[in-house]
Amino acid sequence: MTETDRITFENGTLIVPPTATVVKIIGDGVGPDIWRAAGPVLEEAARIHGCGLKWHEAFAGEEAVKRNGSPLPTETMEALKHFRVGIKGPLGTPVGGGIRSLNVAIRQELDLFACVRPIKYIPGVPSPVKNPELLDMIIFRENTEDVYAGYEWPAKSAEAQKIIAYLNEEMGTEISPESAVGLKPISQKASERLIKLAVDWALKDNRPSLTLVHKGNIMKFTEGAFRQWGYELAAREYGQKTVPLAQADKTAQEKRLIIKDCLADNMFMQTLLRPGEYSVLAMPNLNGDYLSDALAAQIGGLGVAPGCNLGFGRGVFESTHGTAPKHAGQDEVNPSSLILSGAMMFDYLGWPAAAQSVRQAVARAIREGFLTYDLARQADQKPVKCSAFGQAVLSRLK
Repeated sequence: MTETDRITFENGTLIVPPTATVVKIIGDGVGPDIWRAAGPVLEEAARIHGCGLKWHEAFAGEEAVKRNGSPLPTETMEALKHFRVGIKGPLGTPVGGGIRSLNVAIRQELDLFACVRPIKYIPGVPSPVKNPELLDMIIFRENTEDVYAGYEWPAKSAEAQKIIAYLNEEMGTEISPESAVGLKPISQKASERLIKLAVDWALKDNRPSLTLVHKGNIMKFTEGAFRQWGYELAAREYGQKTVPLAQADKTAQEKRLIIKDCLADNMFMQTLLRPGEYSVLAMPNLNGDYLSDALAAQIGGLGVAPGCNLGFGRGVFESTHGTAPKHAGQDEVNPSSLILSGAMMFDYLGWPAAAQSVRQAVARAIREGFLTYDLARQADQKPVKCSAFGQAVLSRLK
């Protein structure tokens, strides 16, 4: 692999050369469809704003198996490590057996500890809620622990029975011998680095609050600890830049970042009833998995929801939806998730003008009635093809 045009990371800072090489993974199912629409948009936005963008294509999933028999080749992981930044389409995940998720494998191998999902309504997108414009949140979901690093054993297996016997006999639990058993680790180190990234983001973006989302009333020493570590981190490392909600100034406009927390089940209700009161959300893995998709539904669905996975000096940006195999090759899916994830990538690379032009072009195309089938069926209008939507966005770039 060449060193030319390679992004580097020095002293905590991403160093982006005038022309930057980014790893491109097309992905499975509808991946080729959305890339044909999104690729030209990202390339043109970079060109217009004088940002040198080069692709290094790598393979994962079905195409990788066809080429060398492995769904996640060593060469692909080496490319992501070498070039540091990548963007990909959806990758298939077996359910109930087979290999573990390719997405999870990439995140864990590269230590991409934060899944970041902005939730912001685009005018013109059909929504199932009355006031989707009130939604302007960013989810920071811990990406390496909880169920992503979990262990489990089938019901009645020798391993499960051995664990249950030990817990019942030595720890005083009362678990049925016929139970399946699972473990979910949550550590202070992993929790704090995720929460720190969320606090830094909130402060840089001048956000009013950060909410720690947890189920600590039941899981007191895992999710409850996540909450406690968050409050302690904010007080220890940020001083007067942050303040717990209980100590915030309630008589005047608070200038500090307010730190608060909310039970996960209540958070689902709050996002429907009082979305304007929440801005940045930080949470363990499983809570974030549920909540990010639930919030995406309120702004039109995963087709318009961007996302990325970040580590120290590394980032993989991705379409947040699945492979949708029944739609593969039909030129009908919404490429906005991948396009807008590309805009997030431009921000990460320090190319805000290119990022903004992409977002504005997507918003304008939607506002002018270019809706793919996922949105058109909610608006009761005739859909445009994936490729036609891509062309509409491309022609509206500034």
